[in-house]
Amino acid sequence: MAHVHLCWELGGGLGHAGRLKLLAQGLLAAGHDVSLSLRDLGHTHAVLADLPVPKLQAPTWVHQTVGLPDNRGNLAEVILEYGYLEPNGLAGLVQGWRALFKLARVDMVIGDYAPTAMLAARTMGLRFASVGIGFTLPPPGSPLPPLRDWEAIPPQRLAQAEARVLQVANTVLAHHGAAPLAWAADLFLGDEPWMTAWPEMDHYGRPAEAAEWLGPVFAAGGGITPRWPAGDGPRVFAYLKTGHADHAHVLGALAQAGCRVLCYLPEVANGRPPPVQAPGILYARKPVDLSQALAEADWCVCHGGEATIAQALLAGVPLLLLPMQVEQYLVSRRMAAAGVAVNIPVTPPDWPALVRATLGNPSFTTAARAFAAAHAGFSPMDGVSRAIGRIQVPGQP
Repeated sequence: MAHVHLCWELGGGLGHAGRLKLLAQGLLAAGHDVSLSLRDLGHTHAVLADLPVPKLQAPTWVHQTVGLPDNRGNLAEVILEYGYLEPNGLAGLVQGWRALFKLARVDMVIGDYAPTAMLAARTMGLRFASVGIGFTLPPPGSPLPPLRDWEAIPPQRLAQAEARVLQVANTVLAHHGAAPLAWAADLFLGDEPWMTAWPEMDHYGRPAEAAEWLGPVFAAGGGITPRWPAGDGPRVFAYLKTGHADHAHVLGALAQAGCRVLCYLPEVANGRPPPVQAPGILYARKPVDLSQALAEADWCVCHGGEATIAQALLAGVPLLLLPMQVEQYLVSRRMAAAGVAVNIPVTPPDWPALVRATLGNPSFTTAARAFAAAHAGFSPMDGVSRAIGRIQVPGQP
């Protein structure tokens, strides 16, 4: 069987680690050897501690890149910050990935938001696939789509960034005698992209026929049993972070509306005082079993993480979304268009009024339950199994 190396290079959060964990478990069950390279070994340890495979530190860009626009307009402008501004720095990262693949005797590479790992695999003639949500897997054979279509970013700026990334990547490939890339999107896609999303959640709004959708991949279960405040108001599960300026305002508005709120706020779990004290709000001291909490909830409030959205919709629970960055905003906008969520990208003038109007509108619950019915029987492992079934033993057709 093959030695498959799973890579995570860019992006934050535990979604990457959870996705790779399920892939690793499926690969092990199929008889393959598995190893991982991770952007963050510390934060992901709790998720991956029981996974019996080698876990290595991924080669990552550690320098500050200055002079780039704050409003990154496409994925090219995003990765310019991570070593793609000039060939010499990128060559060093590629060399690190090549050394890692050689030492691990890798047969195939699977990258989760890992363009440089896949670039290194190209220089070595290794098979490689990409796995991830729509945001990290742009449409093939075309310019990278804009990330901020509501802003008047000059198209020539985006084209220049894409041309710069392509030129730098192709310079490194030429040094190793590898074929050049035709499009910057090729950096993210690999030999074949494994789209772990539903078309309704695609950040770029592609039609269903534009890709093969394996469905979200997330590690369900785990965490403490949910406990709810006493009373008879609607149950609201809130997964919030203090980095959002209005986290306290929305919690206060939910309490004023008579909701029973179970809130996991990581900063409070780590010892920070609760932002709002109210009889209707209970703060979890550890991560909550999300599948169980959502099975009991009437609403979910979060920042737009893919795994949380997917599990809420499978439970037929509508969402109040407070995105904190562009990736979350794009998927939140899609969920609002589908009628299963309310997207709050900016501070509303009256939080209590908005919360009362939202929770009092039954159309969101109706739409979320219809979504759940349409995806009844879904398992995150279904798509994983389909993808793993395509992996061939090296040397065999």
